[in-house]
Amino acid sequence: MSGDFGPRETVPSVLAYARRNPDINLLVVGQAKAIESVNPRLFSEPNISLVERSSVVSCDDRPSSVLRRGMDTSLYGAVSLVADGRADACVSAGNTGALMAVGRYLLHTHPGIERPAIASAIPTATGNCFMLDLGANVDCSAEHLFQFAIMGSVLAYAVGGMESPRVALLNIGSEEVKGNEQVKLASRLIQENSRLNYIGYIEGDDICRGRADVVVCDGFVGNVALKSSEGLARLLGGALKEGFNRSLYRRMLGFLARPVLAELQQVMDPSRRNGASLLGLRGIVVKSHGAANSDCFGHAIEQARLEVMQKVPFRINEHLCGLL
Repeated sequence: MSGDFGPRETVPSVLAYARRNPDINLLVVGQAKAIESVNPRLFSEPNISLVERSSVVSCDDRPSSVLRRGMDTSLYGAVSLVADGRADACVSAGNTGALMAVGRYLLHTHPGIERPAIASAIPTATGNCFMLDLGANVDCSAEHLFQFAIMGSVLAYAVGGMESPRVALLNIGSEEVKGNEQVKLASRLIQENSRLNYIGYIEGDDICRGRADVVVCDGFVGNVALKSSEGLARLLGGALKEGFNRSLYRRMLGFLARPVLAELQQVMDPSRRNGASLLGLRGIVVKSHGAANSDCFGHAIEQARLEVMQKVPFRINEHLCGLL
């Protein structure tokens, strides 16, 4: 129900995903009238069911108010399905703060994890890396960063298929003397655990070079880095389109370059990696971008399915026993 577009984009996405994956059961949580106004035949699909909730969390709602009065909202209802064991994962494009708060309240965190973190795949020259935190925790201690490193390493292994993922701390320089005290202490904590493949500090321009498989930072730095990279991708895409449309000759060159441009779009398009994991919870919750269109939202559903198949929360808990 939430996000910038609500059922207008999520309903077609759910329908398309259900038809492509008949073995997956999808529980659609929200207001029946609003959902059926987009597609009245949605619930005729055998693997789509309605869980009705009368209220919707807005982007302006404070997480504390959602916890106090939001039990009948679609967001609260979706997470409660995971907590009650009726669903294996929750996917939402709604209010990030409220989703995190409800997730912590209903699902709780793993023993040894103080705060969940938002993690997502970032395109690099060699494929992908996983970056966390991307906005859930603005201020982080060294211990929090250490916990993020553990969870990110498990995600990269389980979902990304990366053997012995290279873990790095995002810093203002690669030298040991650089960075604030939290980053320096986190570096020592991560380095002391031999089961983590720690490669040290990396700078912002190293992320897209593919120097690390897991990039760890606090939520303030991570969110700025993510939004900056998304903005750069849109800038380059727009500049290329404008450049090739300036004359007939350039349009002809653009036509000849279409295969290369299509490959570039595949690499840089952030929608293909839509679906950020709320790591640290004892259940699977995937946050879709609020502005996600139908195709983008489908990627978030697929991310949730992969985490279910790979039992990510179980693996994180398993690794915590040996690392904390």
